[in-house]
Amino acid sequence: MITDHPMTDKNRIAAGLIAARDRSLLLTDGLSDEDLRVQHNPLMSPLVWDLAHVGNYEQLWLLCAVAGLEPDRPELDDLYDAFRHPRAERPQLPILSPSETRSYIGGIRARALDILDHTTLDGSDELTSGGLVFGMVVQHEHQHDETMLATLNLRTGAPVLDDPAGRPAISARRIRAAAEPLVATGPCTVGTSTDSWAYDNERPVHRVDLPAFWIDTVPVTNSAYGEFIADGGYDQDRWWSPEGRSWLRESHSTAPLGWTREGGKWLRIRFGRVEEVPPDEPVQHVCWYEADAYSRWTGKRLPTEQEWEKAASWDPVAGRARRFPWGDEPPGPQQATLAFAGAGALRPAPVGSLPDSASAYGVQQLLGDVWEWTSSTFTPWPGFRAFPYREYSEVFFGSEYRVLRGGSWASAPEAVRATFRNWDYPIRRQIFAGFRCARDAG
Repeated sequence: MITDHPMTDKNRIAAGLIAARDRSLLLTDGLSDEDLRVQHNPLMSPLVWDLAHVGNYEQLWLLCAVAGLEPDRPELDDLYDAFRHPRAERPQLPILSPSETRSYIGGIRARALDILDHTTLDGSDELTSGGLVFGMVVQHEHQHDETMLATLNLRTGAPVLDDPAGRPAISARRIRAAAEPLVATGPCTVGTSTDSWAYDNERPVHRVDLPAFWIDTVPVTNSAYGEFIADGGYDQDRWWSPEGRSWLRESHSTAPLGWTREGGKWLRIRFGRVEEVPPDEPVQHVCWYEADAYSRWTGKRLPTEQEWEKAASWDPVAGRARRFPWGDEPPGPQQATLAFAGAGALRPAPVGSLPDSASAYGVQQLLGDVWEWTSSTFTPWPGFRAFPYREYSEVFFGSEYRVLRGGSWASAPEAVRATFRNWDYPIRRQIFAGFRCARDAG
């Protein structure tokens, strides 16, 4: 039975569903119908497609799979099936208008909350045990909210999102720690078999033995990445893998996505605003090839995802894994920069400003801020079983995808944990991704 999650009672699940929907509407209600309908970037869906898709997913899993109800509008199931229609096709589909979409997802939500009220979570059914299927729906909506934020960041025109905080407050207390703590040789556990909201690719928990390695205390900063650029990092083939050199030639990239050089300074466009690149923030909008090249330039490498997870969760004194780097309590603003209550600054925190985020090894800011590229390709853990559907993880296993860990400032607290595994093509840069480096010890 899978039950270990802080949101397994119905009131908290209902609150999670409502909070995710409030966030979706917060991101879209201030936009014109044209802004919602248009495809702002070929890599992204029209925002109104994402909004209807989260409702259709909720209908599929809560109304149909849990309650056994027939869909009200079965013709929409095809329109909002992400596997049947790649993003390039979605603007041409006869999708619902913004007002129709809000009505559609609102009706589904009302029925879903009623279904929650009448569903037992006691473990008698694997799909509902510990609230698993409800957790899927909450996390799925938050994941699309993060995707919509990426779309809004690529959007041109006047800003439509407020960034009232400007940037997160820097902690008055910073840990004076080694630049790269040593993670000693020895066993640890990876994955989970008890977290009721974990996805199938996080399961089952299993033991691994890893050689000793060093890992950066904090993610690579904009300032540090700027030194790589200034040293001709994009011009020297020796730092790039063969695939990376091919990407470099095709993309003509010379800096992270959105960076421009003007008057001796690096500027960037963020959500329609031009600003100077903050030197102490984690670098973001770099693809895997860029992260790999930078790591080679420093004489280091990217960590494997097993190394990342050990540095994030393993407590060598207690001999067990923590749910989060700092312990088992869910994150708050002092531990992670995340989308709390769907809001917050539209950026990561300066490195070193969250000393309470430290893991047992002293590694900071592993959750939130920026997704972190690892060297690993996306493969199943030993004993993996696809549940409740193959299309979440299994169809993506293989060498095409690289694993990212940790979540970003745009991720919701409900959708991050030390075991969570994300993946994407190594060429992707629109996501809020950065990295940290590692190296062998000895």
